[in-house]
Amino acid sequence: MIILHLALGGCLKSPPVNYGITADTGGHIAYVLEAASHQARLDDVTEVLIVTRCFSDPRFDPVHGTTHESMGPKIAIHRIATDRSAYCEKEDLEAETASFTAGLIEYLARLPNLPDVIHAHFADAAAVAIAVQKRFGIAFVFTPHALGVDKQLQGLSCPGLDRRIEAERTAIAAAGALIVSTRDEGERQVGAYGQTMGQRVHVVAPGVPRRDLPVSEGHAEALLAEWFDRPHLPIILAVSRPVRKKNLAALLAAYAGDPALQASANLVILAGQHVHAAGEERDNLDDLLRVAARHGLDGRVAIPPAHDAQDVAALYAYAAQGGVFVNPALHEPFGLTLIEAAAAGTPVVATENGGPREIVAEIGHGELVCPRDEDAIAAAIGGIILHPERQAALSDAARTGAGRYCWDRYARRSIDIYRSVTRPRLLACDIDNTLTGSLEAAADFFVWHRQSAFPFIVATGRDFDAARTILGRWGLPEPDAFIVDVGTRLMLPDGQGGWQECWEFSRYLNGGWNREGVVRALRALKLQPQPRATEGPYKISFFGNEADAARIRDALDDHGLSAKIVFSHGRLIDVLAPRGGKAEAIAAYARRSGLSLSHCIAAGDSGNDADMLSACGHAIVVGNATEELDGLAERNGSMRVTLPYAAGVLEGLALLGLYDSETDVVAAAA
Repeated sequence: MIILHLALGGCLKSPPVNYGITADTGGHIAYVLEAASHQARLDDVTEVLIVTRCFSDPRFDPVHGTTHESMGPKIAIHRIATDRSAYCEKEDLEAETASFTAGLIEYLARLPNLPDVIHAHFADAAAVAIAVQKRFGIAFVFTPHALGVDKQLQGLSCPGLDRRIEAERTAIAAAGALIVSTRDEGERQVGAYGQTMGQRVHVVAPGVPRRDLPVSEGHAEALLAEWFDRPHLPIILAVSRPVRKKNLAALLAAYAGDPALQASANLVILAGQHVHAAGEERDNLDDLLRVAARHGLDGRVAIPPAHDAQDVAALYAYAAQGGVFVNPALHEPFGLTLIEAAAAGTPVVATENGGPREIVAEIGHGELVCPRDEDAIAAAIGGIILHPERQAALSDAARTGAGRYCWDRYARRSIDIYRSVTRPRLLACDIDNTLTGSLEAAADFFVWHRQSAFPFIVATGRDFDAARTILGRWGLPEPDAFIVDVGTRLMLPDGQGGWQECWEFSRYLNGGWNREGVVRALRALKLQPQPRATEGPYKISFFGNEADAARIRDALDDHGLSAKIVFSHGRLIDVLAPRGGKAEAIAAYARRSGLSLSHCIAAGDSGNDADMLSACGHAIVVGNATEELDGLAERNGSMRVTLPYAAGVLEGLALLGLYDSETDVVAAAA
């Protein structure tokens, strides 16, 4: 298996990583590196690629400007250049998505072997993965890391939050599977997006982040001697970005308001690399420093302007000796720092909102608090550091329980999930010259469908009435749904023996479609229209050749109009709404069952099948296919079979283990 991890933001490089150097260089970077490294160790994994954005910025390591970085046997980082060469914060990445996508598609087209699966991290990477899936049919898995809907529920606002939530909804709907870290994330948070998930959500906890650098003896003590008046005291440690949702101000206020804590422990807050802080981060850092100064906490509170991996490891280890780690976030999607603390033997006080609830319950190494209650935070900290026996017991529980979070276990489980997203669950067939053409083969297909009960839909250029007529004429089975008019109409059973149009899909097709404008723009080309009966609200049809199709594209480009142009059967041209097409309609139908395109098999013979043959996880190009499909990219899951018509479809199904010709012939004879 070849795996591609996709993560656009942050400073992603081989370890050691300077976490906190930017706002986006945090837990998800550790997650990607650890997941990829442990997957690469598995025997059935051939290669792991980590793809990220290429940038050159004098503030950061020059390696980020290189296109290739090896991380060891079977694993490497590849970087894609975009229009802008400098580092981009998360808020600015949206403008780079189009050029990143184009660069990634170009890179993949050059590879001798395409990846079997893409693991997209955050919604921006999922948007790229959706485009790649449409081009190459590569299944993708989505890990959100932190969902915008929960930020909204916590009353936290930020520019572009509504747009972010919509992008996450699109990613959740399109992904073959979601890998999340906690049950809360998988059930409550993902559930808030209102998508049919089926069995697509998988809770797989990550492992303990690796700290490869050895900690020298006395390292922590030297830091504490520099910062504190009484450096021998235990420490209260926090490590997070200085943003409002991390709620560091509440921790500082809790400490400032409790003389017993001040007398018994020092407070260390590692809040990123201050030199790179800007915007919200800069404001929060300034507020923290002002509060510490106002309460006269110099010599008792340290908020160092910089730290490295050795500092973090040394302070975790020191905190285990009578101290405590605190995560006071308003909401924490998972909480990697809590299992880092556990691995060091450090007890924790953590927010009751989100992943920490499950982590603390699993390991038993601390206490949960309401993050908005400063008195409760202080009491929970005091309940540990002021009671040495309890602190020691929690420290033992931390060391014992940390092993329950294991990257090797994550790697094995994630590979199983990757395989599941390419397991066929739905067949979508063109009709003319794919299912039709041979009465004997059509009869065999009918028998297969009757015996297998495998979900089956048709996707045709014909209208609904004509599609039903042709299926009946050839003795073909009635499908579970009809995609007609070249993927601009989806017909579903109405539950009373009839059929009804899927109006949800029709509304979706409206996006970006200016039918009147398209008609006006093409009028001057004097093209020969197809009969009026072939047209629809989202489809305009002409007779013509490839040159005419190119003229249509140029005319629409000149007028700034969006549409899909489909040339098929050597003489038919269909101008579709930009969201139309067979692949889009198949995806819409699949989502209703909690499936994605990666679970689908497409079978076709001509140009108007090209989009679904490219986008679906599996593709059957029947033996009688026209030359319009000669340029279809070769990829995993794509089959060019030798037999024509429905016999070719069955040949492809046999290759997928879904058809046994001997069994079906016997059944037909019986």
